[in-house]
Amino acid sequence: MIKKILSLVLVMSLFGCAELQQVVNQLPQGGLSNADIAAGLRQALDFGIDKQVTKLTQKDGFYRNELVKILLPEELQKVDKALRKIGLSSLADEGLKALNRAAEDAVKEATPIFVDAVKDITFDDAKNILLGEQNAATAYLEDRTSQALYDKFHPVIQNSFSKVGADQIWNNLINRYNSLPLVNPVNPDLTDYVTGEALDGVYTMIAVEEKQIRSKVSARTTDLLRKVFALQDAQKN
Repeated sequence: MIKKILSLVLVMSLFGCAELQQVVNQLPQGGLSNADIAAGLRQALDFGIDKQVTKLTQKDGFYRNELVKILLPEELQKVDKALRKIGLSSLADEGLKALNRAAEDAVKEATPIFVDAVKDITFDDAKNILLGEQNAATAYLEDRTSQALYDKFHPVIQNSFSKVGADQIWNNLINRYNSLPLVNPVNPDLTDYVTGEALDGVYTMIAVEEKQIRSKVSARTTDLLRKVFALQDAQKN
């Protein structure tokens, strides 16, 4: 018996390394490194920008998309209601549309900012993110980039307000409202508000694509995506 055990140990010592590597390669992770997984996550985010965020840059990209449509801040909801009561519904509608037009225009200009942000991002624990929630990579991107992107995005929004005429429309709206009797004047920072809403919309649409890639094999259109997200699938089963 001892001789048989020793013989088995000898055989394992001769072939164990190769066989062990073969076993490891057959495991769900398929020998993927953290760098491989991180590259797959970055590619998923890139696809989110390319396929989903670009939709926001089109006319009505925000305005007709209920997932990201920019609604009025609480302070301006009373402006909207008051103007509609005095027969200025069309002007109120134009004001809401102008906010969304500014976001659509700004995202078009700022998309390269998001592309660069994804290139530079490093996933500290890529595997845990891969095996996390449906929007885990997007949430990681948002956590690491939101403030820096806000700082870059704000002047773009400000420029877009002028470019699409939103500033004039809202100056007119607010002046009309403030001239009404018995109302408290308002002077909201619309550039700040729309900047935040536009960023939220961008992250929302990136998350849409991430969820597609996580849940549908057909959405994994590259070898890297198929290889990386197969690990996620294996962990679920």
